[in-house]
Amino acid sequence: MSESIPHHELAARLAARLCHDFVGPAGAVVSGLDLWAGSEAEDLRGAALEMVDAGARRLLAAIAFSRAAYGVGDEVFDSGALGALARGVFADLRPTLEWAVTAPALPGPAARTLLNLVQMAADALALGGTARAWAEPRGGKTHLGVEAVGPRAKTHPEVLAGLGGEGRGEGLSGRWVQAYFVHAMVAAAGGKVAVQPSEAGIAFTAILP
Repeated sequence: MSESIPHHELAARLAARLCHDFVGPAGAVVSGLDLWAGSEAEDLRGAALEMVDAGARRLLAAIAFSRAAYGVGDEVFDSGALGALARGVFADLRPTLEWAVTAPALPGPAARTLLNLVQMAADALALGGTARAWAEPRGGKTHLGVEAVGPRAKTHPEVLAGLGGEGRGEGLSGRWVQAYFVHAMVAAAGGKVAVQPSEAGIAFTAILP
């Protein structure tokens, strides 16, 4: 049964999730600058610049992704731009992304749902595999999903709870709040979201008006 989570609690947990996503690459930038300032050796300074460059690029990618994935409004997103954001999630991970979206553009709720499901699929494929993201119009509605196929693909209990509109229980808040955000967004738009584990992997799907 779905639970009603206070808006202030949802906002606080989303903010904590974003801080967690940003602190890693931001820390890499700071570490690179510290290495640069503390060394006169050219090879170490070169390594420092590489750290700064890689960290800055990861941070910008995370900010751009989060701005789209957690935004609000009825903005229409170009599918090509969405694909670029989705690929950024997989840039430094073992699994790969297959972007099979046939719709040329997606309305805001559908676009945000797909981006979040892509990130959940990446998390479910910690040991590698392939995530296939798709979206297409059917009968006046947008059908979309991400199929995560790989060795020991796993969806954490808090993700299942969040997508079902339930409380997080004892699970990690960051995983749960993202899933609950998707549940709340899709429900508010008059749609539905589901996750179906199988022997081959995990299928995340959603239907929105």
